[in-house]
Amino acid sequence: MGWFSRRQRAAQGTPTKLDREATPADLAALEQFATSRQGVEFYLEPETTATDTTVMAIAHDGEWIRRRTGTPRAAGAMARKHAIPLYEAAKVGYPERMRAWNRAHPERRAR
Repeated sequence: MGWFSRRQRAAQGTPTKLDREATPADLAALEQFATSRQGVEFYLEPETTATDTTVMAIAHDGEWIRRRTGTPRAAGAMARKHAIPLYEAAKVGYPERMRAWNRAHPERRAR
């Protein structure tokens, strides 16, 4: 068996599965965050081979959460329901207030 035949067989295997799909609890957490804080904006993050579509909700003071939504359509529906602006993070980036909040709250940094 040669190197190239091994690579072909690996490529034909089962597709990579997402680490976890969106759950009702994910959507409820986003909704709770959006309704309990002022000036919330949603930033849509596309699906990757490892993670389902996610939304980062950022409040006026920079506090944020990230949760899976399943599809961009589900994120859009929630944004419309609560009259929240929805941006594509890949196009517009994240606001500076979020980075400032992260600097002020080092205990919330991802490990």
